[in-house]
Amino acid sequence: MCALEDRKVLKMKSSTLVCLSLLVIHLADGVLQHRSLEDARLERQRLVHRYIKVLNKEEGAIRLVGGDNEYEGNIEVLHNGKWGAVCDDEWDSAEGHIVCRQLGFPGMRRYTRSGFFGPARRRFWMDNLFCEGHEQELVDCHFEGWGENDCEPGEAAGVVCYPPENALIPVATPIIRDEDLPKYPIHSRSRLYVRLRDGRSRIEGRVEVSLDGGRWGSVCADGWSLLEANVVCRQLGLGYASEAFQTDFFGGSNVSRPVLSGSECYGNETELADCLHHDASQGIVSCHGNRQHVAAVICDYFAPDLVVDYLEIEQTAHLEDRPMLLMQCAMEENCVANEAYQIQRDDPHWRYRSRRLLKFTAAAINAGNADFRPFKEKSQWEWHMCHMHFHSMEVFATFDIFDLRGRKVAQGHKASFCLEDSNCLPGVAKKYSCANYGDQGISINCSDVYLYNLDCQWVDVTDLSPGSYVLKIAINPEFKVAEMNFDNNAAICDLIYTENFARVQNCQLGRP
Repeated sequence: MCALEDRKVLKMKSSTLVCLSLLVIHLADGVLQHRSLEDARLERQRLVHRYIKVLNKEEGAIRLVGGDNEYEGNIEVLHNGKWGAVCDDEWDSAEGHIVCRQLGFPGMRRYTRSGFFGPARRRFWMDNLFCEGHEQELVDCHFEGWGENDCEPGEAAGVVCYPPENALIPVATPIIRDEDLPKYPIHSRSRLYVRLRDGRSRIEGRVEVSLDGGRWGSVCADGWSLLEANVVCRQLGLGYASEAFQTDFFGGSNVSRPVLSGSECYGNETELADCLHHDASQGIVSCHGNRQHVAAVICDYFAPDLVVDYLEIEQTAHLEDRPMLLMQCAMEENCVANEAYQIQRDDPHWRYRSRRLLKFTAAAINAGNADFRPFKEKSQWEWHMCHMHFHSMEVFATFDIFDLRGRKVAQGHKASFCLEDSNCLPGVAKKYSCANYGDQGISINCSDVYLYNLDCQWVDVTDLSPGSYVLKIAINPEFKVAEMNFDNNAAICDLIYTENFARVQNCQLGRP
């Protein structure tokens, strides 16, 4: 192994490879098992290649933190010599595969959200990542800009990669990973009691559970979101979840030891026992991240409920070939496919090229019993030149196209909206307006309408082959704002696309 004085030279660029090579040779010598010397050589080469950017503190280096092994954890990226977290807004398999590939692992096992490996420990460097999947490094993807985000610590993005075939794993040490722990609903085998403790009123507090009337304990905060919180409030007869916390504000694990972990709810369950959890009956509790933080909620009897107007989408969908000269503002807001940015970089006459767009009007109706309000404070709203007003939510809607096998073949973008009362039912007065830095939101029985002739109200289908597809328009897709339920937040439609026209039909309401 490197001696203490040898480790110090790791900070020196000229000594990095030497010390790292000595470390790998030692690990491969006797203590660990390899099939051949060639395997050991390849393993050493892999480790040196993977860590060189991190050790040399090169811009765009990434690492995984908070996991039990080198191939799992929350993602951190290096910018200006400082590490920062990645937000889980629109985090999916495309980004996860790039992370695992950049780190030198053979593939991605799954991606994680909601701080699965614990809340972010550093500031967020990246938010709203938009990757096509072919990028070599995460920094090659589009994102909001370094440090620009609207994320909380509990929104850390993570990944679980497949370990290399010749992974340096001690032979005598069995490893059990969280993703290997099975999850079950509890109701079929045991009775799970739920209560809120140490809140300022009866509708808030940390979540405590008791299995079959046994000892009360808290719930691990890992992955805790509004979906799980909604189930708790429903079970307790306290309406809907207005906030879901990973915190020790109401007392942490030092006050109430966790007895339940791995909670994963769809959001429409009647009781928390109907959700999936690690097997608490066998005493399996696995918590990552800040061990003091536990699951907590604030409930409310009033909540908004947004519904997508899918008839408006069917009636207004059409194709338009638009010159890139007229799309410069929209391109600054990442409203076109990645190929367009490649053309912009490589072709000096890119302004005379055109993009084919599937355009439509998007309308969201508030059918709840409370106004829908953005979660960002007014001072955090951002001015958008394309629409000439402030946007209060960076990701209010997503527009995606899938093939009939469920593979995403065209991704619109994460549409940021200014929320206002465009139309209201008779007798309902408009309350919210985008003009003149007004208050934003959607009142009860009102709708916010974004017309098809506005910038970014489209999906770039230039490189899409003619055929039959599925169009999915989702609002509040990241579940950042509490609602009564999320099962009507998306319109899922059949899309017939030809070289001359497009038709959207047979739309149904669904989940983002």
